[in-house]
Amino acid sequence: MATNGEFAIYVRGLRKAYGAFEAVKGIDFEVRPGEVFGLLGPNGAGKTTTVEILEGLRPRTAGDVKVLDFDPDRQKQRLKDRIGVCLQATNLPDKITVTEALQLFGAFYTRNVDGAALLRRLQLDEKKDAAYATLSGGQKQRLAIALALINDPQLLFLDEPTTGLDPQVRLEIRDLIEELKAEKRTIVMTTHYIEEAERLCDRVAIIDSGEIIASGSPRELQAKSANQAAIEIVLAQPWSGDLPAWPHAIRTALSQDGRRIQVTSEKPARTLVEMVKWVDAQRIDLEDVHLKRPTLEDVFIELTGKKLRD
Repeated sequence: MATNGEFAIYVRGLRKAYGAFEAVKGIDFEVRPGEVFGLLGPNGAGKTTTVEILEGLRPRTAGDVKVLDFDPDRQKQRLKDRIGVCLQATNLPDKITVTEALQLFGAFYTRNVDGAALLRRLQLDEKKDAAYATLSGGQKQRLAIALALINDPQLLFLDEPTTGLDPQVRLEIRDLIEELKAEKRTIVMTTHYIEEAERLCDRVAIIDSGEIIASGSPRELQAKSANQAAIEIVLAQPWSGDLPAWPHAIRTALSQDGRRIQVTSEKPARTLVEMVKWVDAQRIDLEDVHLKRPTLEDVFIELTGKKLRD
């Protein structure tokens, strides 16, 4: 079994069954200290069940699980003081104030950070006496993150932290998560936004039907994709002749006006170099170049057959 310090989270053979239905089917993964780890999957894939097991909120059926070197089934009270949990929906009494909510949640832990400083950091200091019901959606989400940080956790769980927020507020919450990431705080997050996972996560695991079907950094998963990169070069003058067989090119097409050459390639950098050399040899001016690599969403659809927000 992994020791504390080697991994923040260590999971081997994790299973969760409800009668005959197996929601999580023997998955393996680990999370390193100081990294942001994303669990991606369509609805019903098993990611929420997995996170709840890690948090000590749901018992597992089988498998080895250590979170900060504690067993979340057997040592949940000791684990509780060291983790922070931000749920997708945090429902508080309408009349409770922001300060009262912090005091309430702080009472659950043996240690607290300075609540006033935390509110300033999350831009809630001017709302410290405001009732929960009067807060905007973005302010409620910032408060939910503040409540998850009140005990200065070693490990932070963020469940869909920007779902349901408008685009500007989503960007503000992402900026906050990047600040936490810069502090080398270990974060496990679920998200329905692929661009969020690409921007924030050091590594991700794609889970579908209770199984992890791929894991790695976003760049590693993109590199493994069967989807090839697309190259488009735009010529200043039209070309009407045949096109050469560039190295590693799978498909080549010339637009009707002769000014756009589109190539699908397994090794786009090498193909692009040869294309530019060819354009120069023809004494044609190069107007523009576009290179589109597979995105994490392309990988997700390729592996699951679904869009993340389906």
